[in-house]
Amino acid sequence: MKVKKPFIRHVPFLLAFFLMLLPAMVHAQVYQVRSGDSLYLISRRFNIPTSTLINTNNLSSNLIYPGQTLLIPTAYTVRPGDTLYLIATRNGVSLASLRTANSRWHDTLMVGETLYLPPSQTNPGQGGSGGGNQIYTVRTNDSLYLIAKRYGITVQALKTANRLSSNFIYPGQQLTIPTGTGNPPASGGNGGNSGNNGGNYGKKYNLSASDLELLARLVRAEAEGESYEGQVAVAASVLNRLNDPRYPNTIWEIIYQVDQGIYYQYSPVMDGRINLPATATSRKAVQAAVDGWDPSYGAIGFYNPAKTTNRWVKSHPITTQIGNHVFYRN
Repeated sequence: MKVKKPFIRHVPFLLAFFLMLLPAMVHAQVYQVRSGDSLYLISRRFNIPTSTLINTNNLSSNLIYPGQTLLIPTAYTVRPGDTLYLIATRNGVSLASLRTANSRWHDTLMVGETLYLPPSQTNPGQGGSGGGNQIYTVRTNDSLYLIAKRYGITVQALKTANRLSSNFIYPGQQLTIPTGTGNPPASGGNGGNSGNNGGNYGKKYNLSASDLELLARLVRAEAEGESYEGQVAVAASVLNRLNDPRYPNTIWEIIYQVDQGIYYQYSPVMDGRINLPATATSRKAVQAAVDGWDPSYGAIGFYNPAKTTNRWVKSHPITTQIGNHVFYRN
């Protein structure tokens, strides 16, 4: 008669199996730059590529300063069944930030390879603030005023949370959004705008009222059915072209650009939807983009993968996907 093995003998194997399924939930370390430090030395100290350190901290160059705070990403080993989406979800990071930290613009993974995890959205704050704070990376043209307005807090609260003695900030710097006020920006700027060029609206880009209205018409035509964030991202991608020397230097020329006389940059220009009037929401989205909110993460274009067959746009690195639009850079 065959005797069955006691179930208890299988417990260690079952426990190991379930532990493999648990979320990793590892977090980036916070490191303060010291005198004599360089990105090369820091990357060697923590055994990570210099490029990963640059991408994680959104640095535009190798220049760092004593006292600057850097986030040191944590290494993650890919396991069977992993996807970029699952890794991002388990560790509380966005898919876009995971792609950026690893310069990974495709979805292919190999079991055993190493990825680097950017800061979690639930990372403890830096500078002595309480846990649960959101970390924000300063971008080009940011100011404390714009960041505070974007998150619905005061400049003084932002300075206190980060122990800042002045209003000086620099691209790549990490700021803590104080607990209880660090919600993702819902509007990205002031309230709706009637479309006129009141106040400072458009001054940073030297845009006229007609430029802003044309951009709002494009946002409506391209993204009327998308979320508000998706509409802001469309507007921001056009402004990113305006800042890129490879593209025309006016809003009108960017929107109406036709390469070789046949390749329209924006389909609403080709089919006439660009002539539809702007809406209050599309104008508000344009204002949010002009004020500095860029949900596209620096994209210079976008497409709907269900509608486009253009291999050229699909060959470019993806920055993020919002609704039906995939945003890309080149």
